[in-house]
Amino acid sequence: MKAIMVTYDSLNRRFLSPYGCDWVKTPNFQRLAERCTTFDRSYVGSLPCMPARRELHTGRLNFLHRSWGPMEPFDDSMPEILKKNNIYSHLTSDHGHYWEDGGCTYHTRYSSWECHRGQEGDPWKAVAGEVEIPEHLGQLWRQDVVNRMYIQSEADQPQTKTFESGLAFLDTNHDADNWFLHVETFDPHEPFYVMPEYQKLYESNYEGPLFDWPDYHTVKEEERPYVDHVRNMYAALVTMCDKNLGKILDKMDEYNLWEDTLLIVNTDHGFLLGEHDWWAKNSQVILYDDISRTPLFIYDPRCKKQGRCDCLVQTIDLAPTVLEYFNLPVPEDMLGIPLRETIAYDTPIRETAIFGAHGMQIGCTDGDYTYMLAPKEHNAPLYNYTLMPTHMRCMYPVEELQNIELSRTFSFTKGCRLIKTEDYNYYQNKPSDGIHNYSTMLFNMKQDPLQLTAVQDAEKESYFSKEIVRHLKANDAPEEQYERMGFFLDKLTILG
Repeated sequence: MKAIMVTYDSLNRRFLSPYGCDWVKTPNFQRLAERCTTFDRSYVGSLPCMPARRELHTGRLNFLHRSWGPMEPFDDSMPEILKKNNIYSHLTSDHGHYWEDGGCTYHTRYSSWECHRGQEGDPWKAVAGEVEIPEHLGQLWRQDVVNRMYIQSEADQPQTKTFESGLAFLDTNHDADNWFLHVETFDPHEPFYVMPEYQKLYESNYEGPLFDWPDYHTVKEEERPYVDHVRNMYAALVTMCDKNLGKILDKMDEYNLWEDTLLIVNTDHGFLLGEHDWWAKNSQVILYDDISRTPLFIYDPRCKKQGRCDCLVQTIDLAPTVLEYFNLPVPEDMLGIPLRETIAYDTPIRETAIFGAHGMQIGCTDGDYTYMLAPKEHNAPLYNYTLMPTHMRCMYPVEELQNIELSRTFSFTKGCRLIKTEDYNYYQNKPSDGIHNYSTMLFNMKQDPLQLTAVQDAEKESYFSKEIVRHLKANDAPEEQYERMGFFLDKLTILG
């Protein structure tokens, strides 16, 4: 048995033709959709990049216990479980966060791995002297400017190299049995740097400043003239993603892998490109469907099912799905559910799902309604629980480690007590008055799929509040998560 997972970063479903887009060129996503099961109610669990990848490995939510961080010593890792059971697992990726302190234990869970350098601000090429940076950009963009000096053709682009090495794996191993190939590209994550032949598909006369890397905030007045340009650049990069997906599908055809190979095409989350007057995916933004509802395609050779699936699924279901496919037991700590029956028979696996980012709102959806519950005004208390004290690009500073305490054990930590620290990043960057800007909002997704107008429905809000509490209990959430979200003990008695 064989399996391929193709993972994109920040892929907005509304830019794909299988999800109704009529202006972005994605013929290979359409070709895929005609061959497999396309999920219409696929949702994230935890955001952003590495929290989502921890869920791809562990099959359980990340955001209730910690923010960005590596795999933990007690974590069950799907690729590692495969490896330990003589199923070869291989990762090819240009996702630079794997090579940082905050992601350094993911790629080593595979039997083998290849990295391809140069995305975003990856500290790749060395230019020690002055670097000319466009005036409207800051030093954050310096390394990206340097990297682009060495990426002058499509063949140079990290995405191309990532897929080429995945294709090489298939050329070498298509006749072998018992392997899992994970092809993961950072694209179409910002910056939306793509070759001119793709740009020309969407605009031919742009004369404005370099603007393909929006920051994480509301769309500023001076940026409004460039929203269409940014969307065009993103579309161009999505079309490049589509082209490389087509190469994987070609190999499936060439080697007749459709007979014995599970294929999963997914993403970690979506991205806002001016919708709701926001850029990107986290910070103070509401986790709108553009971010939290994801494209997901699965081909299971056991049933060869084609068509749409309306069942509610999440990122946490993918690791159990792969393990079940290889006839391996799913660890008890994985709370995701294998999708075999859902794919074959449209069997529902959950009534609601929660999602979020550490310290932000908690979203809850049943597919028809989506509820965004904001924390109390001071968003406290808020802690990280970990045995791997690192942030995105650095280890915890000593100031953060001087007041640590040991937590209780959690249901999934295999008897380990964890380091408990205040969420340093949040408390360092919180609003000056200490009050967050999140809002509690309820949307009727059938009547208002773009989430333009929140609705008032006390009965629905009460239902989703109860569901959030139920999920907090099922995930053995820290006690302060209840307090942070306003579920006090007297209210918990009412909520059950």
